[in-house]
Amino acid sequence: MKTVAVISQKGGVGKTTLATALAVAAGESGRQAAVFDLDPQASATFWYDTREASSPAVASIQPARLEHMLAAAHESGCDLAIIDTPPFAKDIAFEAAEHADFILIPSRPAVFDAKAVVKTLAVVRTYGKPFAVVLTFCQPFGTEAADAAEAVTNLGAELCPVRIGNRIAYSRAQQTGLAAQEIDPGGKAAEEIKQLYEFIAMALWQRKAVAA
Repeated sequence: MKTVAVISQKGGVGKTTLATALAVAAGESGRQAAVFDLDPQASATFWYDTREASSPAVASIQPARLEHMLAAAHESGCDLAIIDTPPFAKDIAFEAAEHADFILIPSRPAVFDAKAVVKTLAVVRTYGKPFAVVLTFCQPFGTEAADAAEAVTNLGAELCPVRIGNRIAYSRAQQTGLAAQEIDPGGKAAEEIKQLYEFIAMALWQRKAVAA
């Protein structure tokens, strides 16, 4: 079993949206996935409660139980565990990073989010785990995304080649217990999630990841 932690020290960057959508993408690719919700707001759990499908499994847990729950998921045949973390909680971020095989750091292309990336990188680099920053809520116009990409690169962090757009499919999906690719299978959001999942799957299963 492989484990991905979705970590950011800033809220509103799309952690839960990506965690749930990636879990659905894993299921669509034939892998069994589970989401472990460490956020006290339990957004991923609320998503699951409104979802008609029984998969992917979502469990709201205390950080102290993470190691035990990951072991249980492994024993049950789970292929991919995704850890959804809260913002502004370094202790929980450390716990998630410790158990992750790969760490995804979502960030909006904005100044304050870039500052949050610096704080998140400090946590992530403590364990030397492979990671990548993915830009979220990107607009199709303007230079913000390109500027943010350059800033991330200048920080010495790997930049995910996939950008997540500011699309209505993501917000609709999160409110209805669906993933963006289920809301609009042929849409741009669906293609973004497909590409993001393929990028992460490559890091986990098909290439030897090098820690930054």
